[in-house]
Amino acid sequence: MTDITVTRNDDESRYEIRTDGALAGYAEFQLRPGAIRFIHTELDPAFQGQGLASILAERALTDAAASGDAIVPLCPYIAKYLTTHEIAGAEIRWPKRPGTAPTEA
Repeated sequence: MTDITVTRNDDESRYEIRTDGALAGYAEFQLRPGAIRFIHTELDPAFQGQGLASILAERALTDAAASGDAIVPLCPYIAKYLTTHEIAGAEIRWPKRPGTAPTEA
């Protein structure tokens, strides 16, 4: 059976997914006061097609939500994942898209 782990690597500012000890991919983030901005997700082509990107996103987002920080999905993959999956306890701060009108309160 394949051993899959996801760990937060603060020195590299990313969550890493490993399969049987080999680095398969990562989700980069930037910490801001009260927020964690997911900026890029990458999976090694040798590991694609195994559902690892989804596992990485779910575990990274669950960990980020548990920290109490708001999640800002700047990475297109993370943003798409959040539109189709619920992360318990997550506060999502959707980024404003260029060219969109500001919303009135």
